[in-house]
Formats: sequence, structure tokens, C-alpha cells
Amino acid sequence: MRIALLTQYYPPELGAPQVRLSALARVFSERGHDVQVLTAMPSYPAGRILPGYGGLLRREPCEGIPVVRCWSYPTQSVRFGPRVASYFSFTISAGLSGTVLLRRPDYLLVESPPLLLGLAGRWLSLVKRTRMIFNVSDLWPDSAVRLGALRAGGLAHRLSNRLEAWCYDRAWLVSGQSREIVASISERFPRCRSYHLSNGVDAGRFRPERKTAASRDLLGPDGTCVALYAGLHGLAQGLDQLVDAGSRLDAATDPVLVLLGEGPEKASLIARARRDGEPRVRFLPARPHGEMPALVASADIVVIALRTHLPGAVPSKLYEAMASGRPVVLVAEGEAASIVRTHQAGIVVRPGDVAGLVEALRALARDATLRETLGANGRRAAERHFDRDVLLGRFAQLLEDELGLPSTWVSDHLSVANPRTPATLGQ
Repeated sequence: MRIALLTQYYPPELGAPQVRLSALARVFSERGHDVQVLTAMPSYPAGRILPGYGGLLRREPCEGIPVVRCWSYPTQSVRFGPRVASYFSFTISAGLSGTVLLRRPDYLLVESPPLLLGLAGRWLSLVKRTRMIFNVSDLWPDSAVRLGALRAGGLAHRLSNRLEAWCYDRAWLVSGQSREIVASISERFPRCRSYHLSNGVDAGRFRPERKTAASRDLLGPDGTCVALYAGLHGLAQGLDQLVDAGSRLDAATDPVLVLLGEGPEKASLIARARRDGEPRVRFLPARPHGEMPALVASADIVVIALRTHLPGAVPSKLYEAMASGRPVVLVAEGEAASIVRTHQAGIVVRPGDVAGLVEALRALARDATLRETLGANGRRAAERHFDRDVLLGRFAQLLEDELGLPSTWVSDHLSVANPRTPATLGQ
């Protein structure tokens, strides 16, 4: 089987889509399939092309997968104009580069957002005469409206709605990273074939035993309760809630809040913390993804926040915290909150409820037994329900079955490259 991934974001960039898509490419490669990636020059989240990259085009292997990188306009701005310019630049660049350089695949998986990339995906699916899988990580434009990036009912909103419907209608399959996303698409577009492709987590890499002395020293000394947020400092996360909570935490008994990562909102968050003099908030720069298992496992509490309710949003950080056996304080509603409550993996707080956030942090900081119980519940759920290799293996099996690949061919390749069997993947 030949599969191509079209995405604006891919390693060595940091972020959930990058991790998920590189894992997908690895799983397909381990099953003996031909994988290729068409992506942009890496610039996320700093908004600058990473050192060693640049120009119009570059080919390189990434973890053994052939990758074609083409030019895009990099930006860190959250404003509508620069964002659209970045999306359009890659859409055009990818459409042109892919026409010439992409080998004809059996499937072309297109990552959204950005929603505009569906234009390049549709063009390439026609030119290469292949099936387009449209993978939806966030429900755009709905999320953009809820975050204030688009004006409801405005011209940009109406055009985005039409583009969304157009992409779904022309996709062979629409996959969604949460059940809420799949349900929304199925309700609004009942003729659309959909599939739940969860983020999941590498439960072998993220686990409680990954805690190290070095990582703990970076977050804070032993004897200090550390509540860690690790990820993008962007508009959707609403990290001002955490900074505000810091002003209400007591130095003697309450945890230290550590915000690790980069993003367009980080400078304003640091300025806000300095202006208000919050002593219980620390900022750390982003770390390579390879260090994240040890950092998450070394925290006492993991905080995951969203500014408002975004239907379908289930941050991958939630699965990583659960697999690491860390209790979660989740500032969110919807499916993510349901996961935490169902598996009793932490405490859920409504977005905007700073007082509730403070109380949740205090409750966990002052009760080590509660932290241990909630963390163990999360680890158990991650192993049973959210193992990424199992979830991606099921997706690969679906595509193999659609092509009618003989089971002996699949079994032969799995026995060499992957110890899981098709029977295990279906459980």
C-alpha cells in the first residue's frame, strides 16, 4: 500500500499534530507500506524557519520516512491576515510541489486545520487519481468563531463554512480526532463517511517510571508540589487563567505553577505575571519532545487548559498525563471533561472559573493519596483505551482491507516489523 501525508506541520516541529502524524507514518512503514510526507519548512510555533532549513524546496528522510518540504510564509501572529497568508502560501506551494514530486499513492491523508489545505488535497487527489482522507483535528471554522478569530456570520465565516462542506463532500473518508468531531460531521453531513481516529498516546514512552532527577530539578526541588502545563502558549489555551490563579496560591501549602513551552501569547503572559507579581508562576522554554515523558512524569500535577468550550477539542496532553500516572486538573468542557470524569483521572474545572482552578490545585497539592489514586486511574485507562499504536493499527487495517490486501501479506509484514497481530489490533 502507498500512502501520502499532506500537512503543514511535521517534525522536527513540536506539537500534537506533528507527533500524531509522525507516529502514523511510522506505523504504516512498520507494516511494510510505502509512506511519503509533503509538508512545509518547519517554523512552528516560533513563527521562524528553523536553523538548517530554508529555500523553496528540500527533500530529506525523517525517521526513515521520505519527506518533501516546500516553502510557506512563516508567522507567529494570531491575527487573521498573517494566518491566512501562511495557510494560502503553503496550499499553493504544496499543490505545485506535490504535482511534480509526489508519487501516486493509494491514499492521500490531508491534515486540517488549516482548512485551506483541503484545496491542495483535492487538487492532488485528482491529479494523482487517489482517494483523499480528510483528517479533522479541530472543527474549523466553528473553533475560530468561538475563539474570536472569525466574526460569526461575516464573509470569511460564510466562505469558510462553504469550504468545510466542500472538503467533506469530496473526501473519500473524513477522520476526526474525537468522537465529538465525528458526531458533528455525521450530523451535519450525513452522507459523509467518517471514522474516529483518536490522538491516543505512546503508553510505552509516557509512563510513571520515566521520572528523572534532572527533570525534577528543572521543574522544582523535591518537597515542592509542582503543577505543570506543557504545550503551546496560544489563544485557545487561555493560560491567563493559570496566571490569575497564581496570585491566589499560598506559598506555604499550595503548588508552584510551571508553564513550559512557546507560543504567540507567551510574552503577554510573562508581562502579566510580572506586573501582578505572582510568585507561584514560573515560565520555562519549550523542550524537545523526547524530553517530555520525563518532564510530565516528574510533575506532581498536570494542568490542561482551554479558554472556552471548543466542541471536539481533546488535547493530546490529556492522554500523555494519564499515561504518565499524573493527576490532571482539566480546565475544559465536552469530551475531554467526560474522559477525565469517566476514568476518574483528575478534577474538571469550567473555563473561566479561576476560583475553582485554585481549589482544585489546592485539593491535590494537600492530598498525596488522592494524587496517587487519580494518577493510577489515568494510567490504567491509557493502557486499556488510548494506546496510540493500537488505535493507529486499527486505522491501517481498515485501509488495508479496503484495498483487499491478502491477510497473509499483512501477517508476513507484521511478523517482521511489528509484533502486534491483526487479531490484537481489533480488540
